[in-house]
Amino acid sequence: MTGIICSVLQLYLYVIFARIILSWFPVGEGSAIAPVQSALFSVTEPVLGPLRRALPPLRLGGMGLDLSPIVVVIGISVLRGIICS
Repeated sequence: MTGIICSVLQLYLYVIFARIILSWFPVGEGSAIAPVQSALFSVTEPVLGPLRRALPPLRLGGMGLDLSPIVVVIGISVLRGIICS
């Protein structure tokens, strides 16, 4: 059972990283990547959304750094360290 949980947590980490990478590029509505971005958004937003509302973005000059994916990656890594070791 723990093997399945570890695999799901690892897969979710990959999904988070894919969303982070896709967020760096503008994706138009008609592009071939738009459905992938939409699927990644729908899978990750239930976890990232509440964290984003609780943690304000870190202001770096005129930009804001969203800390919610970093918190989720660290949390999943700690959880995997506890469960999967």
